[in-house]
Amino acid sequence: MNHIERDVVVIGAGATGLTAATRLKAAGRSVVVLEARDRIGGRLWTDHIEGQLFEIGGQWVSPDQTALIQTLEELGLETYSRFREGESVYVGPGGEAKRFTGDIFPASPTTEAEIERLIAVLDELVAQTDPAAPWEHPRAVEFDHVSFRAWLEQQSDDTEAVDNIALFIADAMITKPAHSFSLLQALLMAASAGSFSHLVDADFILDKRVVGGLQQVPLRLAEGLGDDVILSHPVTSLAWGSDGVTAVAGDVSVSARHAIVAVPPNLYNRIDYVPALPRLRHQMAQHQSLGLVIKVHATYETPFWRAAGLSGTAFSPYQIVHEAYDNSNHGETRGTLVGFVSDEKADALFRLSAEERKARILESLAAYYGPEALNPSVYYESDWASEEWTQGAYAASFDLGGLTRYGPLQLEPVGPVRFGTSDLAAEGYQHVDGAIRVGWRLADEILEEAGANRTTTAAATSATTATTEGDAA
Repeated sequence: MNHIERDVVVIGAGATGLTAATRLKAAGRSVVVLEARDRIGGRLWTDHIEGQLFEIGGQWVSPDQTALIQTLEELGLETYSRFREGESVYVGPGGEAKRFTGDIFPASPTTEAEIERLIAVLDELVAQTDPAAPWEHPRAVEFDHVSFRAWLEQQSDDTEAVDNIALFIADAMITKPAHSFSLLQALLMAASAGSFSHLVDADFILDKRVVGGLQQVPLRLAEGLGDDVILSHPVTSLAWGSDGVTAVAGDVSVSARHAIVAVPPNLYNRIDYVPALPRLRHQMAQHQSLGLVIKVHATYETPFWRAAGLSGTAFSPYQIVHEAYDNSNHGETRGTLVGFVSDEKADALFRLSAEERKARILESLAAYYGPEALNPSVYYESDWASEEWTQGAYAASFDLGGLTRYGPLQLEPVGPVRFGTSDLAAEGYQHVDGAIRVGWRLADEILEEAGANRTTTAAATSATTATTEGDAA
């Protein structure tokens, strides 16, 4: 057994864990990062499939993600704009593909007006919601006890309008059916992006990409930590108490004053805590889960849709692929489309063979872009649910009533152990921006606690000295 002593042990080499470790090291603290995977990055993964570069995990940068933008600048990483010139495509309930510009899908004038009205209603509710504490909304309990779908149906009897508004939160973000999470969870999702309108605006929320891939963020952070990042070492036990922690990962044990568990909440129970975590923590874990999404990558010899005047942006709550975009890499002549299949639609596809699943997905892309979409040069499906150390996408959310019941608890430390990833972010929830913000917060909390302890110790020493000197006098 190789024993290591550090001020802080970080479990997980994703954006949160590496950001926290980097901040702590810059402040003079000794750290070590233990990672279960054989690679850096967590849910960020830029890889080559059949010679083609794909963003297997997270990839986009939006203007409001200032923590991520700051980090990109500090690391010297460049960005480029997503291709968006031309018309978008919407497939309605009748199966007809319609071209459009702007944010509102082309439907009947009545449905379009209803979509705009519902967006305005949601924007007003989102403006009242603090992403750092959604449970403090005056109607939080009420909003947490009704599903997003049920609430939408209370607001409108226009099914197409309801289907499209639900898509922006359920299919596109939380990746669960809209009947399975609360209105309050939906408001948190939108508040974390600044407004519901931001989620509707694909040109905003999916603004830029990083040249060479977003995984470079954790890769470069890890470079700065050097040998203090240890891969292929899943932590199996974490002993904790008033004197600190001891983490065991295979042939390595680490003793430290603090621990940061920077993994998704659904993986907390992969660690044996000694003593066990408080019972409410166990209960909370049973009400918080990740969604399900297939991220589809299809590369063609040319971006043929551009010649047809299409931007590559496409939406439909009625298609297997509910949204798709031009995802061509910087400087390449090939064209790449990326599409997404979520929740119950993904369930159905996973019951098929790989060949049948690919055929169904490409048929859905062809509904947007025409028959040329049926024959990609390279095709790949990102399936994060099959990843042992993730098991879903994009981030954890609560079931009905869970956010008000357990939301504040998820942010509290357990003795010297702190928990955090993008799953627990306020601004930037489920995005790399949120992961970075949580990493900063966890590091600052440890530094503040250490500073407070030093002040207390210094005061006690001063008092003891004064008493001794007085006795001597």
